[in-house]
Amino acid sequence: MRIKTGDKVRIIAGKDKGKEGTVLKTMPKADKVVVEGLNIAKKHQKASQMSTGGMNEFPAPIHVSNVQLVDPSTGETSRVGYREEDGKKVRFAKKSNTTLN
Repeated sequence: MRIKTGDKVRIIAGKDKGKEGTVLKTMPKADKVVVEGLNIAKKHQKASQMSTGGMNEFPAPIHVSNVQLVDPSTGETSRVGYREEDGKKVRFAKKSNTTLN
């Protein structure tokens, strides 16, 4: 997966299309990411002795194909590539050719 935790991404499909946020969590086996403050889902919670009931809101996972990395140098979306620099594999933004790691 080319998107990592802490990356700034823009959602390109779905109900939050066009909005930006940072990646909180990645799920490589499911090819999903959780973006801070976006794709909000609601879950009804029944009251118990430990907690009060109500509706809990949380950011739901979104498929990685529906997000695109925002290039930190230009602020535009860009695809991610890999190359070797000084014997290390690093990510770079294909639009501006700048290193991300």
